[in-house]
Amino acid sequence: MLVLISLIAISAITKGQRQLTSDELFKAARIAAFEEKDDNKAKQLAMLALTQSPKYSEIEVFLGRLYSWNKQYDTALYHFQKVLIYAPANEEASIAYTDLEYWNDNYNKALSVCNNGLVANPASADLWLRKAKILSALKQYTAASVITDKLLKFNKHNTAALALASSLKDVAIANKIGVSYDYTYFDKQFSQPWHLASIGYSRYTKMGTVSANVNYAQRFGNSGWQGELDAYPRISKTFYGYVSFGYSPGKTVFPKYRAGFSLYANLPRSYEAEVGIRYLNFGTSTYVYTAYIGKYYSNFLFGARTYVTPGAAGASQSYGLLTRYYFKGADDYVGLAVGSGISPDDRTTSIQYNNKNRLTSRQASLAFNHSIAKVNIISLKAGCISQQYKADETGTQLNISIGLQRRF
Repeated sequence: MLVLISLIAISAITKGQRQLTSDELFKAARIAAFEEKDDNKAKQLAMLALTQSPKYSEIEVFLGRLYSWNKQYDTALYHFQKVLIYAPANEEASIAYTDLEYWNDNYNKALSVCNNGLVANPASADLWLRKAKILSALKQYTAASVITDKLLKFNKHNTAALALASSLKDVAIANKIGVSYDYTYFDKQFSQPWHLASIGYSRYTKMGTVSANVNYAQRFGNSGWQGELDAYPRISKTFYGYVSFGYSPGKTVFPKYRAGFSLYANLPRSYEAEVGIRYLNFGTSTYVYTAYIGKYYSNFLFGARTYVTPGAAGASQSYGLLTRYYFKGADDYVGLAVGSGISPDDRTTSIQYNNKNRLTSRQASLAFNHSIAKVNIISLKAGCISQQYKADETGTQLNISIGLQRRF
């Protein structure tokens, strides 16, 4: 009744003047919604436009989205379904209807609506991307990954597909085994180079990916090993976690204990974020807090990370920036990283947290990742660190690493 009164009032305003066309009313409705932030006015103008053009599908979908944003889902459904009755091939109506069911966690219904839309619009990249998101939410990761791979094959600049593919790459195939080797050369700080070799196995479970790693290192003229267990529990379609624990019998080559926890979020507009904490024990405990924000744009990833380590003399901080250019999929890229300080997540440098002096360092690295037949992945990385290891002494360390992974 209130809507009818409002429509009459709007009509009365135009009495004696040229009556606005449905296109003009639709334009005014969009201005009311997006610029004036007045959804009620936008709804009234859109309804008035529909009285003039009852089968103006673009207005109908716009009105349905307005009701969706206001959580008036039954009314939104009415408008989407109405369009699909008289225009079953309307792509935007299928997209909007799919979105409504997906964001309300009605995944099976969303999949049904999306599939119907794809029957009428088999080349719709937007509908295929939504199908991949729905399948991911249903934990059908392999099927979702197949779709993102196809989307990126035809358009490597599809930012949303790249972001989704990156989140799926370690869960789409159940098993993964990998080996890696790191060589570090010092011009001044140490007379002997460091060696680090790792072997690991991971498996996707209903709770998320779980992995086990064994690391062996030669450093400071000593050798030792470390065992690690990592888990990446998937919490929802937006959030997943990271839980890690490591142990080494000694405390000179590796920290005796290490642990970590993070919460990751796959955010709208192809953003990703992380907040977390790391724990290192070399006989005494060190806590490190971390935060990260990343953005996929075209076939690039831009990211920024910080680590903050509280201490009696004040907190020390390290910063890092990275960019990656993806060639075709989530496992094929070249990357550049620059930063200051050291990272507790980097096995090649985290041992230096055992140095209690708060000394500075600057570093840069280049990385290359390439997949072969989708299941074999080779990783190469080369980096240089300018490390202050005494109050008045600075040295250079060069690191080269290679890794191989096999998914099955």
